[in-house]
Amino acid sequence: MIYDIKHETMKREDLRALQLKRLQEIVAYAYDRVPFYKKKYDEAGVKPSDIKSLEDIQKLPFVTKADLRDNYPYGFLSVPLEEIARIHASSGTSGKPTVVAYTQEDMEIWTECVARLVAAGGGRKGDIVQICFGYGLFTGALGLHQGWERIGAAVIPASTGNTERQLMLMKDLKTTAIVCTPSYALHLAEEMNRLGYKKEDFHLRVGMFGSEASSDEMHAEIARKLHLFPTDNYGLSELIGPGVSGECEQKQGMHVNEDHFFAEILDPTTFQPLPEGEYGELVLTSLTKKSMPMIRYRTKDITKLDYSPCACGRTTARMAKLKGRTDDMLVVKGVNVFPSQIEGVLYTFKELGSFYEIIVSREDYKDKLEVKAELVDDSIVGDYGRLEELAKKVRHALKTVLQIDVKLSLVEHLSLKRFEGKAKRVIDLRKY
Repeated sequence: MIYDIKHETMKREDLRALQLKRLQEIVAYAYDRVPFYKKKYDEAGVKPSDIKSLEDIQKLPFVTKADLRDNYPYGFLSVPLEEIARIHASSGTSGKPTVVAYTQEDMEIWTECVARLVAAGGGRKGDIVQICFGYGLFTGALGLHQGWERIGAAVIPASTGNTERQLMLMKDLKTTAIVCTPSYALHLAEEMNRLGYKKEDFHLRVGMFGSEASSDEMHAEIARKLHLFPTDNYGLSELIGPGVSGECEQKQGMHVNEDHFFAEILDPTTFQPLPEGEYGELVLTSLTKKSMPMIRYRTKDITKLDYSPCACGRTTARMAKLKGRTDDMLVVKGVNVFPSQIEGVLYTFKELGSFYEIIVSREDYKDKLEVKAELVDDSIVGDYGRLEELAKKVRHALKTVLQIDVKLSLVEHLSLKRFEGKAKRVIDLRKY
């Protein structure tokens, strides 16, 4: 189902004209109302009147997460505090949180953006959706909550934790859709099996997963274990929260709500635009958010864009699944390694479970990469011949993809840590 025919199926020339109009308006608006932007643009020698084409956005400086932290808490506000309807914030694990705010108009836009993605992913009126994201300052839970409500679904705000209770609710309340991280979806499947639930106990048909990167192989595993149709969606608190892009039922990329967000793919080293179809850093501009305009925000996420029309009928650009982040990319022995590459290999082996860890260390000035992969069960734990043969095959597959040797540890089922929120799969022990 297409939620907003007018904007999701616009001719590209009409969409680009709308984007340019909104870009010119938001740049002038930010310049006049936010001292940060006026100072930045004056230093760069650029004025709002210089934006005469979409390509002219390249004249504008970037905004980074550090800029938001330096202007904590309200330095990016473009309206008086009394006009703010909602305040969210990041977790602040590496310093003070990143505070984001919304006017009532922003809230309406946010809800509409999420509703589009819910409909694209198969959500519909009459669904019973269980949201297993943590409620609070995190934008994910409430953002998806309001989008699902907008299309007419009944929402169970289950929040995170207490997996046994989650499964009880899922069964008893006849949940048809779940919202959580993909790693938690696999944990739910694991607990279903441990507790003796049967496929017939549940009514799941749709899963909307986000907050962490996931591979096609991981989605296939979720679909097989939970008997539902999985879709990926993407957003950032700094831009709006969930609602920037999401997969339709074709699963050929995440449709960007381009009437509200302008997306660029840049070389992460030179910051020059890359041709369509090449992987680079995603830089986003919010075209309509009035409380805190974000213009050329460096997401540090690595992806690519496809502007060809989708079989679903939408004409909006599609983001590929995230390859990784510029700050998550591991440089091991001079080779760029993304955790998603490792996940893609591990999920092709039926003998391996859904959980793994990546450990990077340094010994005698040399980098070492270790992958710990859980076995799907304990059936071959005592069969050293089969274990050795499996390890050999996995190591070879990893070397083929990564182009470096990897130390592989096959570990017992249920021995690695589980996460109810965003999974932490990489442990970097190197001292720089």
